[in-house]
Amino acid sequence: MPETLLERRNRTLGTGAPLFYQDPVHIVRGEGVTLFDADGRRYVDMYNNVPCVGHCHPHVVEAITKQAATLNVHSRYLHEGILKYAERLAGHHHAGLDSVVFECTGTEANEVALMMARLATGGRGMVCTDAAYHGNSAEVRKLTRPKSNDGEVRAIPFPETYRFSNNEDPTAWHLDRLRAVIASFEDDGIPFAGMLVCPILANEGLPNIPLGFMAAAADIVREAGGLFIADEVQAGLCRTGEWWGYETMDFEPDIAVMGKPIGAGMPLAAVAASRDLVETFRRGTGYFNTFASSPLQAAAGNAVLDVIEQEDLRANVAAVGATMRDRLRELQDGCEPMGDVRGHGLFIGIEWVEDRTGKAPDRPGAVTVVNTLKDKGFLIGNAGAFGNVVKIRPPLVFSADDAAAFLDAFEETLDDLGHR
Repeated sequence: MPETLLERRNRTLGTGAPLFYQDPVHIVRGEGVTLFDADGRRYVDMYNNVPCVGHCHPHVVEAITKQAATLNVHSRYLHEGILKYAERLAGHHHAGLDSVVFECTGTEANEVALMMARLATGGRGMVCTDAAYHGNSAEVRKLTRPKSNDGEVRAIPFPETYRFSNNEDPTAWHLDRLRAVIASFEDDGIPFAGMLVCPILANEGLPNIPLGFMAAAADIVREAGGLFIADEVQAGLCRTGEWWGYETMDFEPDIAVMGKPIGAGMPLAAVAASRDLVETFRRGTGYFNTFASSPLQAAAGNAVLDVIEQEDLRANVAAVGATMRDRLRELQDGCEPMGDVRGHGLFIGIEWVEDRTGKAPDRPGAVTVVNTLKDKGFLIGNAGAFGNVVKIRPPLVFSADDAAAFLDAFEETLDDLGHR
């Protein structure tokens, strides 16, 4: 028998390379929020934040094609397009983030942010959450669900209210955990450098963060001599209905990390910080990345900003996202496994549980929902600290009509699975 595509993949990439869905989808083409498989079947993409302005947006495709046909070199030449993009990108951040370092991936960007914080403070100790993910390099991987709190990277319980069951104030309780971890660095003779966190805790499951936690945490970190880093790879670029997740959470970071969506599929990432922090980093490292700060990257980045601004996608995200959350909460009333519906803009999480009272995570149930919706033509995922959060994150161009079609399919899924 001829080798299947899955068998060929396992042979060439090695068995275990991550792959979505029980019956994987063979995608061959994309347009807007739509993906097509090899048989011509249409799927609505409700997961990918890389093509943030839609798959193969004509303006982005044209900009990349034109630049690729004109010039693409490394960053050790002057090029106006690169500078224009850096100025535009920094211009969307708060005034303290006025300079930019470009990279190719979110992992590289977080690596740069770590080096920047450590050089500026002279410290080494970094705080993250116990269910975080920030990338794949040897150093950044240390921030992925740390197993112990005795090294240079230490974790606090991710701040949330859904499962917070004691009688204390959840904001105060979680801030006390942060103070204790910072103090533990001092006890162990490890100078403190800062904290790196996604402003909306995307990988932790998009929890309802205790009121005021992020702003207060940033203050505590700075008082201890550290820098507060916002990983905006998933939270940023209008995903929440604001330009950045830190705006949604009402604080200002010292460093902001961006990736994936800003290039709409081109390998592009960035770190924004003050000019002083950036120049301290450059003096201390001599950082150079052959494929970063290229004219091709800049063309893609500028085109993405063009589309977001010209099509007013921030307003679309806020309006369509609010409608979806409202309707999902209506459906929640009659569906026991829908323990919580939460999120910001076009980033929605549904906590799938065995029952509302016990709140025990039901990862297999979430997986079933994801695969049932895939069979109906809607591609979502499951994620979070327990793998039980149904993750909905469509491109920013996702329309009210797209939302209505998904909500009909979701309602049908609940009926098919006997949940209503």
